[in-house]
Amino acid sequence: QEILEKYHNLFALRWEGVIGNMHAPSQAEWEQLLTNCSAFLFYGMERFMSHVLLDWLVAMNIPKCRLVILLDLVRSRLSYQRITNSDTHKSCPRLALERPREAAMLLSLTGAGCVIARQWYTSLEENAERLETLFENLLSFGKTTGQTVHVLQK
Repeated sequence: QEILEKYHNLFALRWEGVIGNMHAPSQAEWEQLLTNCSAFLFYGMERFMSHVLLDWLVAMNIPKCRLVILLDLVRSRLSYQRITNSDTHKSCPRLALERPREAAMLLSLTGAGCVIARQWYTSLEENAERLETLFENLLSFGKTTGQTVHVLQK
């Protein structure tokens, strides 16, 4: 919340979404957010793809979404329990499609112009630092996504 408030004036005209623990977005909300945005940020627990229905995502068309930032892969005891329960009902190929590289490919195939995603599990604190670096470089300094990812790699 602090990071969003800090960079609020540098955002485009509107910022929509679900913040904090307001509620878990429905599939219709995910679809509305992805199809009506120029940039999409997911900052949450576990894998982004575990939150959306695969059949629904692959049928989407999101060419207006020029940038998808997935700051996921954070694990807590409760999130691990939730994901473990959810994963027991999924096939191995389905689980493989939830991995970071596959998620980026699927989002690209649906029309996302650029996908920035985590590859390994991390902490909430490390993700907050990454979000701060992303916003600072993209919004304050006006760097390209490639330049910003290069900064993150250092």
